[in-house]
Amino acid sequence: MENRKNFFHLHLISDSTGETLISAGRAVSAQFGGHEPIEHVYPLIRSRKQLLTVLRAIDEAPGIVLYTVVNEELSALIHEMCRDMGVPSVNVLEPVAAVFQSYLGTALQRRVGAQHSLNEDYFARIEALNFTMEHDDGQMPETYDEADIVILGISRTSKTPTCVYLANRGVKAANIPIVPGVALPDSLYRAEKPLIVCLIASTGRISQVREYREFGAGGDHGKSDYTDRAVIAEELKYARSLAARNDWPIIDVTRRSIEETAAAILALKHQRG
Repeated sequence: MENRKNFFHLHLISDSTGETLISAGRAVSAQFGGHEPIEHVYPLIRSRKQLLTVLRAIDEAPGIVLYTVVNEELSALIHEMCRDMGVPSVNVLEPVAAVFQSYLGTALQRRVGAQHSLNEDYFARIEALNFTMEHDDGQMPETYDEADIVILGISRTSKTPTCVYLANRGVKAANIPIVPGVALPDSLYRAEKPLIVCLIASTGRISQVREYREFGAGGDHGKSDYTDRAVIAEELKYARSLAARNDWPIIDVTRRSIEETAAAILALKHQRG
């Protein structure tokens, strides 16, 4: 049970790319060496409907909530709902904006993504983020050939946060869960454009993260196949054999940060040419 205290859910809500939040969240998390965040990144949240979906996800896995949402109504909704759920929330830009406003004597112009210059790179990141969110967790398999990278892996191998990190750098990334007994989509095998990579981690690491996710979601704290190490070992064995059969590179993320995993994937992509 002590290992659960080493992990916490960190929810990052942005009406833009989320880069500011990711940087801020990781900079602060690094100061707490005994704890590691399980990141949940929600970029391009600009409507009440989108936000309510995010808030339901937070309610299922409570943790710290950081957000940069300039729309006052949506910002207030985050604050109120998080307060009602009993989870801490911080509007990261608001304290800084208040200082600027006081010193400059000028009202805050609430422009979404104002920190980004509207150049070709910016629009590429937005397009990549849209693609990545649409292709999360095995969605829209018919367009995998439009991806730059497809990440495979069993549950809790950091597929989604790695894809979001890559998307913030203009890389279109999709991810697909590997589940023993469930065939991967045929469109994946037909795809010629993307680099396909399989992520793995140690049995102990995956078990810890899964246990904490179940704990944070308020689920049954008893033993389950989802957290059982013998079952996880079999899942990893299946993932390795699948990658070997298809000559897909494998990256062990046990001791890697999201940035390091993304860098390793980009290096493989560069080698591939």
